[in-house]
Amino acid sequence: MEKTLYTIIVHSENIAGLLNQVTAVFTRRQINIESLNVSASSIKGVHKYTITAWTDADTIEKVTRQITKKIEVLQAHYFTDKEIYQHEIALYKLITPVLEANPEVSRIIRRHHASMVEVNQIFAIVEKNGMSEEITQLYTELKAQECVLQFVRSGRVAITTSCFERVNEFLSEREQRYQQQKENQ
Repeated sequence: MEKTLYTIIVHSENIAGLLNQVTAVFTRRQINIESLNVSASSIKGVHKYTITAWTDADTIEKVTRQITKKIEVLQAHYFTDKEIYQHEIALYKLITPVLEANPEVSRIIRRHHASMVEVNQIFAIVEKNGMSEEITQLYTELKAQECVLQFVRSGRVAITTSCFERVNEFLSEREQRYQQQKENQ
């Protein structure tokens, strides 16, 4: 079976222990999570999990269904890279004396549209926002210059390219059902 990098976006209530339940779904199927980002969403009281994993279409469908069955999960959907806009952020800690002595390091940083956010006598910190491949490419080029002290990257953050947020529709429908139930009582 051909594996694809899928991004699952989960909207849930902010409940302690839910992250463990969600990641357990991947563990039981022996799927490695490539990146994981959890944050508050634009909707009050709703958190957004952005999870990436390499798997096949049948498996990602089953995983998403299992996650959706969790009580605190409002919705879960999976996407390919064509269906989302995604970004990461990375920080590169570089050796300042190498940076100063080797002009190629500065050229690489500029060519990748990265920013210097801190410079002192010992180290410099470079920040890069972009696609996963761009972040990896910058790291590869800086590492070849033997100037990297540390490297860290965030998990993927993503939004769909569709014109609406599915969870908004879900919450509106849920609110309408709740209001109808109140009226019928």
